Amino acid sequence: MSRPVRIEYKGACYHIIARGIERRKVFLHPEDKHLLLKILAEVKKTHGLTIHGYCLMDNHYHLQFETPRGNLCKAMTRLQGIYCNKYNAVNKRSGHVFEGRYKSYLIDKIDYLLEANRYLHLNPVRAKIVERPEQYRWSSYGAFIGKTKEKLVDPEWILSRFERKKRKAEKEYREYVREKINDGSYNPFKAMYGGYILGK
Repeated sequence: MSRPVRIEYKGACYHIIARGIERRKVFLHPEDKHLLLKILAEVKKTHGLTIHGYCLMDNHYHLQFETPRGNLCKAMTRLQGIYCNKYNAVNKRSGHVFEGRYKSYLIDKIDYLLEANRYLHLNPVRAKIVERPEQYRWSSYGAFIGKTKEKLVDPEWILSRFERKKRKAEKEYREYVREKINDGSYNPFKAMYGGYILGK
């Protein structure tokens, strides 16, 4: 059975999930997570991505980004190819790092990106690693609530859904995320169409 073709077009938004082969860790050390973020910053620049969020767990990662140039496959090939080569070299190993193809869910930006972004930032809470998302170091949540400043993430569009003034928007986003912090059944991806499109 052939694999489904990736949907690519200019301005498309995606939620990406890549898992370790045989559920192994894809990040053995904090330096590995730093490495992926460094490569992602390079890919953002060279491929013109808009990064809406990320969350790095030990055995998988989540990314949300927009492709103004319609170049999902090229961007992901670059990101994972460089990471795998450097990861194997640093950790003195060989072979595959990731399990098959990464999953790419096409997201309706207007109706679902905000929900998907909240879901992404609650990942460490659902995994019971932390009690609150701001306690987790390896996600973009801090950039959305004014706790950290980083050039990698572009929180402006999502924050603009709340308020024009940045400080008020950050506060309202924090409250928005907290609304679902104790909801173990919360999963906007249950509304997916055709198994890979989150939209109407």
